[in-house]
Amino acid sequence: MGFLIRLAITAIALWITTLIVPGVEVTGRNATDTALTLLVVALIFGVVNAVLKPVIRVLGCVFYLLTLGLFALVVNALLFLLTNWIAQELHQPFHVDGFWAAFWGAIVVAVVSWLMSVVVPDRREAR
Repeated sequence: MGFLIRLAITAIALWITTLIVPGVEVTGRNATDTALTLLVVALIFGVVNAVLKPVIRVLGCVFYLLTLGLFALVVNALLFLLTNWIAQELHQPFHVDGFWAAFWGAIVVAVVSWLMSVVVPDRREAR
């Protein structure tokens, strides 16, 4: 159940990102198509972050230290671009127009996801 809640939170965060950040868009034919696309992209984004982010943190720990953590913003943008590429390969109507759209998109997704996680706490944290 927690997985589905996290997936829904990420999908909603992606939807809000498409509303706020120019260059990040979902071009679904209708509301159902758009919602399914957002769920698929949220799943892709979650898998990319779960698999690659820990590896990048270990391999790039020197850059994280030298930039006082600002390198994480670049990594998040690149992972967002990777999510876009995978979504394109799976023929999903999700588009990110370049690095800066990915940079701001990743920030908005992170902030909105965090805010929503505060409102809807994880069951494991409630124990």
